[in-house]
Amino acid sequence: MNIGIFTDTYFPQVSGVATSIRALKDDLERKGHHVYIFTTTDPGVDKDEVEPNIFRFGSVPFISFTDRRVAVRGLFHALEVAKELDLDIVHTQTEFSMGWIGKFVAKNLKIPCVHTYHTMYEDYLHYVLNGHLLKPYHVKQFVRTFVNHMDGVVAPSQRVTESLRRYGVKIPIRVIPTGIDLQLYDQPEPDRVAQLRTELGYTDETPVMMTLSRLASEKRIDQLLSVFPQLAKSVPNLRFMIVGDGPEREELEEQAQSLGISDVVTFVGEVKHDQISPYYQLADLFVSSSDTETQGLTYIEAMAAGLKCTVRSGEYTDSVFDDPDIGTTFRDLNEMQAQITNYLLHPHAFSDPQPRQRKLFEISADHFGDSVLNFYHDATDNYRLTNLNRMSLTGRSEERL
Repeated sequence: MNIGIFTDTYFPQVSGVATSIRALKDDLERKGHHVYIFTTTDPGVDKDEVEPNIFRFGSVPFISFTDRRVAVRGLFHALEVAKELDLDIVHTQTEFSMGWIGKFVAKNLKIPCVHTYHTMYEDYLHYVLNGHLLKPYHVKQFVRTFVNHMDGVVAPSQRVTESLRRYGVKIPIRVIPTGIDLQLYDQPEPDRVAQLRTELGYTDETPVMMTLSRLASEKRIDQLLSVFPQLAKSVPNLRFMIVGDGPEREELEEQAQSLGISDVVTFVGEVKHDQISPYYQLADLFVSSSDTETQGLTYIEAMAAGLKCTVRSGEYTDSVFDDPDIGTTFRDLNEMQAQITNYLLHPHAFSDPQPRQRKLFEISADHFGDSVLNFYHDATDNYRLTNLNRMSLTGRSEERL
Protein backbone atom coordinates (compact mmCIF):
# COMPACT_ATOMS: atom_id res chain seq x y z
CA MET A 1 0.00 0.00 0.00
CA ASN A 2 0.94 3.64 -0.49
CA ILE A 3 0.10 5.27 2.84
CA GLY A 4 0.03 9.01 3.53
CA ILE A 5 0.35 10.01 7.19
CA PHE A 6 -0.64 13.61 7.92
CA THR A 7 0.49 15.11 11.23
CA ASP A 8 1.26 18.51 12.77
CA THR A 9 3.98 16.99 14.95
CA TYR A 10 6.89 14.80 13.93
CA PHE A 11 10.57 14.43 14.73
CA PRO A 12 12.69 16.32 15.68
CA GLN A 13 9.79 17.35 17.95
CA VAL A 14 9.68 15.04 20.95
CA SER A 15 6.15 13.79 21.59
CA GLY A 16 4.20 10.59 22.03
CA VAL A 17 2.46 11.24 18.71
CA ALA A 18 5.78 11.50 16.86
CA THR A 19 7.03 8.32 18.52
CA SER A 20 3.84 6.46 17.62
CA ILE A 21 4.03 7.57 13.98
CA ARG A 22 7.66 6.55 13.59
CA ALA A 23 7.00 3.14 15.12
CA LEU A 24 4.12 2.61 12.68
CA LYS A 25 6.08 3.94 9.69
CA ASP A 26 9.12 1.76 10.39
CA ASP A 27 7.07 -1.40 10.85
CA LEU A 28 4.91 -0.88 7.77
CA GLU A 29 8.02 -0.24 5.68
CA ARG A 30 9.61 -3.43 7.01
CA LYS A 31 6.52 -5.22 5.73
CA GLY A 32 6.95 -3.82 2.22
CA HIS A 33 4.58 -0.86 2.27
CA HIS A 34 5.40 2.72 1.27
CA VAL A 35 4.80 5.33 3.97
CA TYR A 36 4.94 9.07 3.32
CA ILE A 37 4.88 11.66 6.12
CA PHE A 38 3.15 14.99 5.44
CA THR A 39 4.05 17.33 8.30
CA THR A 40 5.09 20.84 9.32
CA THR A 41 8.37 22.63 8.96
CA ASP A 42 10.50 22.73 12.10
CA PRO A 43 13.33 25.01 13.31
CA GLY A 44 15.36 21.88 14.02
CA VAL A 45 15.33 20.82 10.37
CA ASP A 46 17.27 22.81 7.78
CA LYS A 47 15.01 23.79 4.88
CA ASP A 48 17.54 22.32 2.45
CA GLU A 49 17.86 19.01 4.32
CA VAL A 50 16.74 15.99 2.32
CA GLU A 51 14.40 13.73 4.29
CA PRO A 52 13.33 10.70 2.24
CA ASN A 53 9.54 10.33 2.08
CA ILE A 54 8.93 13.28 4.41
CA PHE A 55 7.20 16.38 3.05
CA ARG A 56 7.16 19.53 5.18
CA PHE A 57 4.77 22.45 4.79
CA GLY A 58 5.27 26.04 5.97
CA SER A 59 4.20 26.46 9.59
CA VAL A 60 4.20 28.71 12.66
CA PRO A 61 4.25 27.92 16.40
CA PHE A 62 0.91 26.86 17.85
CA ILE A 63 -0.69 29.15 20.43
CA SER A 64 0.00 28.08 24.03
CA PHE A 65 2.14 25.18 22.72
CA THR A 66 4.99 27.08 21.09
CA ASP A 67 7.07 23.90 20.75
CA ARG A 68 4.34 22.55 18.45
CA ARG A 69 3.57 23.78 14.92
CA VAL A 70 0.60 24.36 12.62
CA ALA A 71 0.83 24.58 8.85
CA VAL A 72 -0.15 27.88 7.23
CA ARG A 73 0.10 26.81 3.59
CA GLY A 74 0.34 23.73 1.41
CA LEU A 75 -3.24 22.57 0.75
CA PHE A 76 -2.97 22.23 -3.03
CA HIS A 77 0.71 21.35 -2.98
CA ALA A 78 -0.07 18.41 -0.68
CA LEU A 79 -2.76 17.28 -3.11
CA GLU A 80 -0.34 17.37 -6.04
CA VAL A 81 2.29 15.43 -4.10
CA ALA A 82 -0.29 12.85 -3.01
CA LYS A 83 -1.42 12.40 -6.63
CA GLU A 84 2.15 11.73 -7.75
CA LEU A 85 2.60 9.20 -4.92
CA ASP A 86 -0.66 7.46 -5.89
CA LEU A 87 -1.79 7.15 -2.28
CA ASP A 88 -4.14 4.31 -1.38
CA ILE A 89 -5.18 5.67 2.01
CA VAL A 90 -4.76 8.77 4.19
CA HIS A 91 -4.09 8.38 7.92
CA THR A 92 -4.39 11.63 9.89
CA GLN A 93 -2.77 11.82 13.32
CA THR A 94 -3.65 15.34 14.52
CA GLU A 95 -6.86 17.35 14.32
CA PHE A 96 -5.41 20.67 13.25
CA SER A 97 -3.81 21.95 10.05
CA MET A 98 -2.27 18.82 8.56
CA GLY A 99 -5.25 16.78 9.66
CA TRP A 100 -7.62 18.97 7.62
CA ILE A 101 -5.20 18.92 4.70
CA GLY A 102 -5.20 15.12 4.88
CA LYS A 103 -9.01 15.06 4.76
CA PHE A 104 -8.96 17.40 1.75
CA VAL A 105 -6.45 15.17 -0.04
CA ALA A 106 -8.44 11.99 0.63
CA LYS A 107 -11.69 13.54 -0.55
CA ASN A 108 -10.17 14.81 -3.80
CA LEU A 109 -8.32 11.57 -4.53
CA LYS A 110 -11.42 9.57 -3.62
CA ILE A 111 -9.55 7.31 -1.22
CA PRO A 112 -10.37 6.26 2.37
CA CYS A 113 -9.27 8.41 5.29
CA VAL A 114 -8.79 7.18 8.87
CA HIS A 115 -7.67 9.00 11.98
CA THR A 116 -5.86 8.22 15.24
CA TYR A 117 -7.22 10.17 18.21
CA HIS A 118 -4.17 10.57 20.44
CA THR A 119 -5.00 13.43 22.78
CA MET A 120 -7.78 13.83 25.34
CA TYR A 121 -8.18 17.58 24.87
CA GLU A 122 -10.45 17.95 27.87
CA ASP A 123 -7.34 17.40 30.00
CA TYR A 124 -5.53 20.33 28.37
CA LEU A 125 -8.12 23.12 28.24
CA HIS A 126 -6.26 25.02 30.96
CA TYR A 127 -3.56 25.90 28.43
CA VAL A 128 -5.92 28.21 26.53
CA LEU A 129 -6.59 31.37 28.57
CA ASN A 130 -6.43 29.31 31.77
CA GLY A 131 -9.51 27.34 30.76
CA HIS A 132 -11.78 30.37 30.43
CA LEU A 133 -12.21 30.21 26.65
CA LEU A 134 -12.73 26.56 25.70
CA LYS A 135 -15.01 24.12 27.53
CA PRO A 136 -15.57 20.35 27.18
CA TYR A 137 -18.58 21.09 24.97
CA HIS A 138 -16.30 22.80 22.44
CA VAL A 139 -14.03 19.74 22.39
CA LYS A 140 -17.03 17.54 21.69
CA GLN A 141 -18.17 19.71 18.78
CA PHE A 142 -14.66 20.08 17.36
CA VAL A 143 -13.80 16.37 17.47
CA ARG A 144 -17.16 15.25 16.10
CA THR A 145 -16.84 17.73 13.23
CA PHE A 146 -13.30 16.63 12.41
CA VAL A 147 -14.00 12.90 12.17
CA ASN A 148 -17.32 13.40 10.37
CA HIS A 149 -17.37 11.50 7.04
CA MET A 150 -14.09 9.72 7.78
CA ASP A 151 -13.83 5.96 7.41
CA GLY A 152 -12.69 5.01 10.89
CA VAL A 153 -10.87 6.04 14.04
CA VAL A 154 -8.02 4.32 15.86
CA ALA A 155 -8.31 4.73 19.64
CA PRO A 156 -5.21 3.91 21.74
CA SER A 157 -7.37 2.72 24.65
CA GLN A 158 -10.93 1.90 25.67
CA ARG A 159 -11.07 5.18 27.58
CA VAL A 160 -10.59 7.07 24.32
CA THR A 161 -13.30 4.99 22.62
CA GLU A 162 -15.76 5.78 25.40
CA SER A 163 -14.99 9.50 25.11
CA LEU A 164 -15.47 9.48 21.34
CA ARG A 165 -18.81 7.70 21.66
CA ARG A 166 -19.82 10.23 24.32
CA TYR A 167 -18.99 12.98 21.81
CA GLY A 168 -21.42 11.39 19.37
CA VAL A 169 -18.87 9.83 16.99
CA LYS A 170 -20.68 7.07 15.09
CA ILE A 171 -18.07 5.88 12.56
CA PRO A 172 -16.12 2.65 13.21
CA ILE A 173 -13.66 2.86 16.13
CA ARG A 174 -11.01 0.25 16.83
CA VAL A 175 -8.83 0.07 19.94
CA ILE A 176 -5.20 -0.33 18.85
CA PRO A 177 -2.61 0.57 21.50
CA THR A 178 0.59 2.00 20.05
CA GLY A 179 3.45 -0.45 19.84
CA ILE A 180 7.18 0.17 19.99
CA ASP A 181 10.28 -1.28 18.37
CA LEU A 182 11.45 -3.53 21.19
CA GLN A 183 15.00 -3.70 19.84
CA LEU A 184 15.45 -0.01 20.64
CA TYR A 185 15.06 -0.71 24.36
CA ASP A 186 15.92 -4.31 25.21
CA GLN A 187 19.47 -4.31 23.83
CA PRO A 188 21.89 -3.84 26.77
CA GLU A 189 24.26 -0.86 26.54
CA PRO A 190 26.49 -1.41 29.62
CA ASP A 191 29.27 0.97 28.54
CA ARG A 192 26.86 3.84 27.87
CA VAL A 193 24.95 3.13 31.08
CA ALA A 194 28.19 3.19 33.09
CA GLN A 195 29.21 6.44 31.41
CA LEU A 196 25.85 8.06 32.19
CA ARG A 197 25.95 6.97 35.82
CA THR A 198 29.38 8.59 36.17
CA GLU A 199 28.22 11.78 34.46
CA LEU A 200 25.16 12.00 36.70
CA GLY A 201 27.15 11.33 39.86
CA TYR A 202 25.69 7.88 40.58
CA THR A 203 27.73 4.87 41.67
CA ASP A 204 26.96 1.34 40.54
CA GLU A 205 25.08 0.80 43.81
CA THR A 206 23.05 4.05 43.79
CA PRO A 207 19.29 3.31 43.62
CA VAL A 208 17.64 5.51 40.97
CA MET A 209 13.99 6.11 40.29
CA MET A 210 13.17 7.97 37.10
CA THR A 211 10.35 9.67 35.26
CA LEU A 212 10.30 10.79 31.64
CA SER A 213 7.79 13.24 30.25
CA ARG A 214 7.11 16.76 29.15
CA LEU A 215 7.54 18.91 32.24
CA ALA A 216 4.00 20.28 32.37
CA SER A 217 1.39 20.59 35.09
CA GLU A 218 -0.78 17.69 33.88
CA LYS A 219 2.14 15.28 34.40
CA ARG A 220 1.94 15.88 38.19
CA ILE A 221 5.68 15.68 38.71
CA ASP A 222 5.23 18.00 41.68
CA GLN A 223 3.51 15.10 43.46
CA LEU A 224 6.52 12.86 42.92
CA LEU A 225 8.78 15.54 44.35
CA SER A 226 6.50 16.06 47.33
CA VAL A 227 6.85 12.45 48.51
CA PHE A 228 10.55 12.13 47.71
CA PRO A 229 11.83 13.32 51.13
CA GLN A 230 9.92 10.47 52.79
CA LEU A 231 11.09 7.99 50.18
CA ALA A 232 14.69 9.04 50.76
CA LYS A 233 14.33 8.28 54.46
CA SER A 234 13.21 4.73 53.64
CA VAL A 235 15.62 4.01 50.77
CA PRO A 236 19.26 4.93 51.58
CA ASN A 237 21.11 7.00 48.94
CA LEU A 238 18.03 7.19 46.69
CA ARG A 239 18.25 9.50 43.66
CA PHE A 240 15.47 10.84 41.42
CA MET A 241 16.22 11.37 37.71
CA ILE A 242 13.77 13.55 35.78
CA VAL A 243 14.15 13.33 31.99
CA GLY A 244 12.41 15.85 29.77
CA ASP A 245 11.77 19.55 29.46
CA GLY A 246 8.79 21.87 29.39
CA PRO A 247 7.07 24.95 30.82
CA GLU A 248 7.07 23.73 34.44
CA ARG A 249 10.78 22.99 34.72
CA GLU A 250 11.71 26.16 36.61
CA GLU A 251 8.85 25.72 39.10
CA LEU A 252 9.81 22.09 39.67
CA GLU A 253 13.44 23.03 40.26
CA GLU A 254 12.28 25.65 42.77
CA GLN A 255 10.11 23.03 44.50
CA ALA A 256 13.08 20.67 44.79
CA GLN A 257 15.11 23.53 46.26
CA SER A 258 12.42 24.38 48.81
CA LEU A 259 12.15 20.73 49.86
CA GLY A 260 15.91 20.53 50.34
CA ILE A 261 16.34 17.74 47.81
CA SER A 262 18.11 19.57 44.96
CA ASP A 263 21.30 17.59 45.53
CA VAL A 264 19.53 14.24 45.02
CA VAL A 265 17.14 15.22 42.20
CA THR A 266 18.64 15.45 38.69
CA PHE A 267 16.91 17.40 35.92
CA VAL A 268 18.47 15.81 32.84
CA GLY A 269 16.55 17.86 30.26
CA GLU A 270 15.28 16.69 26.90
CA VAL A 271 16.95 13.62 25.39
CA LYS A 272 16.62 12.63 21.74
CA HIS A 273 14.39 9.64 21.28
CA ASP A 274 17.06 7.48 19.67
CA GLN A 275 19.32 8.07 22.68
CA ILE A 276 16.86 7.39 25.48
CA SER A 277 17.29 3.64 26.01
CA PRO A 278 20.37 3.79 28.33
CA TYR A 279 18.56 6.25 30.61
CA TYR A 280 15.88 3.62 31.19
CA GLN A 281 18.54 0.97 31.64
CA LEU A 282 20.45 2.84 34.34
CA ALA A 283 17.34 3.33 36.49
CA ASP A 284 15.87 0.88 39.00
CA LEU A 285 12.23 1.96 38.77
CA PHE A 286 10.03 4.07 36.48
CA VAL A 287 7.43 6.27 38.18
CA SER A 288 4.66 8.58 36.97
CA SER A 289 1.86 10.45 38.66
CA SER A 290 0.26 11.70 35.44
CA ASP A 291 -3.50 11.25 35.15
CA THR A 292 -3.90 12.32 31.51
CA GLU A 293 -2.24 9.46 29.62
CA THR A 294 -4.24 7.79 26.84
CA GLN A 295 -1.55 5.19 26.16
CA GLY A 296 1.60 6.07 28.12
CA LEU A 297 4.32 5.32 25.59
CA THR A 298 7.07 6.02 28.11
CA TYR A 299 5.54 3.35 30.36
CA ILE A 300 5.83 0.63 27.75
CA GLU A 301 9.28 1.84 26.71
CA ALA A 302 10.36 1.44 30.34
CA MET A 303 8.80 -2.02 30.46
CA ALA A 304 10.61 -3.01 27.25
CA ALA A 305 13.88 -1.85 28.82
CA GLY A 306 13.24 -4.19 31.76
CA LEU A 307 12.08 -1.61 34.31
CA LYS A 308 9.27 -2.14 36.80
CA CYS A 309 6.79 0.73 36.74
CA THR A 310 4.67 2.46 39.37
CA VAL A 311 2.07 4.69 37.72
CA ARG A 312 -1.30 6.24 38.49
CA SER A 313 -4.33 3.95 38.25
CA GLY A 314 -6.56 4.26 35.18
CA GLU A 315 -8.37 2.10 32.67
CA TYR A 316 -5.32 1.83 30.43
CA THR A 317 -2.62 1.53 33.10
CA ASP A 318 -4.59 -1.03 35.11
CA SER A 319 -4.82 -3.24 32.00
CA VAL A 320 -1.09 -2.97 31.28
CA PHE A 321 0.28 -3.25 34.82
CA ASP A 322 -1.89 -6.08 36.07
CA ASP A 323 0.97 -8.08 37.56
CA PRO A 324 3.57 -6.88 40.11
CA ASP A 325 6.27 -8.64 38.07
CA ILE A 326 5.62 -5.89 35.48
CA GLY A 327 4.42 -2.95 37.55
CA THR A 328 1.75 -1.56 39.84
CA THR A 329 -0.78 1.26 39.80
CA PHE A 330 -1.78 3.53 42.67
CA ARG A 331 -4.80 5.68 43.54
CA ASP A 332 -3.25 8.07 46.05
CA LEU A 333 0.16 9.31 47.14
CA ASN A 334 0.38 7.05 50.19
CA GLU A 335 -0.19 4.01 48.00
CA MET A 336 2.37 5.31 45.50
CA GLN A 337 4.96 5.80 48.22
CA ALA A 338 4.43 2.30 49.59
CA GLN A 339 4.75 0.70 46.15
CA ILE A 340 7.91 2.62 45.25
CA THR A 341 9.52 1.74 48.58
CA ASN A 342 8.61 -1.93 48.18
CA TYR A 343 10.15 -2.18 44.72
CA LEU A 344 13.35 -0.35 45.64
CA LEU A 345 13.97 -2.22 48.91
CA HIS A 346 13.12 -5.62 47.40
CA PRO A 347 14.36 -5.43 43.79
CA HIS A 348 14.36 -9.19 43.27
CA ALA A 349 11.03 -10.00 44.90
CA PHE A 350 9.10 -9.76 41.62
CA SER A 351 11.25 -11.43 39.02
CA ASP A 352 9.03 -13.89 37.12
CA PRO A 353 9.85 -13.20 33.41
CA GLN A 354 6.68 -14.77 31.98
CA PRO A 355 4.22 -11.86 32.53
CA ARG A 356 6.63 -9.43 30.90
CA GLN A 357 7.18 -11.71 27.91
CA ARG A 358 3.43 -11.92 27.31
CA LYS A 359 3.11 -8.13 27.47
CA LEU A 360 6.04 -7.55 25.14
CA PHE A 361 4.17 -9.12 22.24
CA GLU A 362 1.13 -6.93 22.92
CA ILE A 363 3.27 -3.75 22.87
CA SER A 364 5.49 -4.73 19.95
CA ALA A 365 5.64 -2.62 16.79
CA ASP A 366 5.04 -5.81 14.81
CA HIS A 367 1.68 -6.41 16.49
CA PHE A 368 0.84 -2.70 16.25
CA GLY A 369 1.60 -2.58 12.53
CA ASP A 370 -0.43 -5.70 11.77
CA SER A 371 -3.41 -4.32 13.70
CA VAL A 372 -3.31 -0.99 11.85
CA LEU A 373 -2.94 -2.76 8.48
CA ASN A 374 -6.03 -4.83 9.21
CA PHE A 375 -7.88 -1.63 10.03
CA TYR A 376 -6.71 -0.07 6.74
CA HIS A 377 -8.04 -3.04 4.78
CA ASP A 378 -11.39 -2.96 6.60
CA ALA A 379 -11.68 0.81 6.09
CA THR A 380 -10.89 0.40 2.39
CA ASP A 381 -13.52 -2.33 2.01
CA ASN A 382 -16.11 -0.22 3.83
CA TYR A 383 -15.21 2.81 1.69
CA ARG A 384 -15.73 0.86 -1.52
CA LEU A 385 -18.99 -0.63 -0.27
CA THR A 386 -20.29 2.77 0.79
CA ASN A 387 -19.48 4.25 -2.62
CA LEU A 388 -21.11 1.35 -4.45
CA ASN A 389 -24.24 1.80 -2.37
CA ARG A 390 -24.19 5.54 -3.03
CA MET A 391 -23.80 4.96 -6.78
CA SER A 392 -26.61 2.41 -6.68
CA LEU A 393 -28.94 4.81 -4.90
CA THR A 394 -28.03 7.60 -7.34
CA GLY A 395 -28.79 5.32 -10.28
CA ARG A 396 -32.20 4.40 -8.86
CA SER A 397 -33.01 8.07 -8.34
CA GLU A 398 -32.11 8.83 -11.95
CA GLU A 399 -34.31 5.94 -13.17
CA ARG A 400 -37.29 7.38 -11.31
CA LEU A 401 -36.69 10.71 -13.02
